[in-house]
Amino acid sequence: MMVDNSELLHLGEIIVEGRLVDASNATLFCEVSYEGQTTRAIYKPISGERPLWDFSSGDLASRERASYLVNQRLGMNSVPLTILRDGPFGFGMVQQWIDINEDVDLALYFREDLPELRSVALFDAIVNNTDRKIGHLLPAMSGDLYICDHGVTFHHEDKLRTVLWQWAGEELTPGEIETVNGFLLYLDSEESSEIQSLISEIEFLALRLRLERLLESGQLPMPNPDWPSVPWPPF
Repeated sequence: MMVDNSELLHLGEIIVEGRLVDASNATLFCEVSYEGQTTRAIYKPISGERPLWDFSSGDLASRERASYLVNQRLGMNSVPLTILRDGPFGFGMVQQWIDINEDVDLALYFREDLPELRSVALFDAIVNNTDRKIGHLLPAMSGDLYICDHGVTFHHEDKLRTVLWQWAGEELTPGEIETVNGFLLYLDSEESSEIQSLISEIEFLALRLRLERLLESGQLPMPNPDWPSVPWPPF
């Protein structure tokens, strides 16, 4: 019997095959097996997280899951399936692995004016992503764009830091306004309870305020002059 990827990630045995050495926190490449089926995934145990001075509450794994839920609710579907579960090194985040198209030159790609990149810029503004690097863009062989690494999101202060500033100050499209409005209404419903459980109360209130500010300004945000606007290193 075939099982879907969600069931596979939730119930499968996690077999760690290696570690992504460039990551600052424990980021483990795994094979997940269940009922004769396998898939590849990234596993980030909370026990391997390095404390961050400006994210003193919560954990990165929960922010990764919250980012996935927000991305799904926005209808963007660009964050790979991301769950929370126990694993060989304790409770943490497990995310579907994406095989990227190696023919895409990311150093050129991230600068382009493409709707899928603009969608990422809007998403990052909503979740207040403090670390959108070039290497977090995952153009897949299917032609779809996926994005990863959302552990430092949802801070209550304006700390947006990204390589995608092409549209800073541009007016939101009618479709983007509809998306933001719809998500704001969703946050006021009981359906948003999981997101609320994954971040602090002040961070949830700040999320609502960012949506309201986007609608009031009618524009994609400009860089905060009091905060570095581009992550370093940018890749």
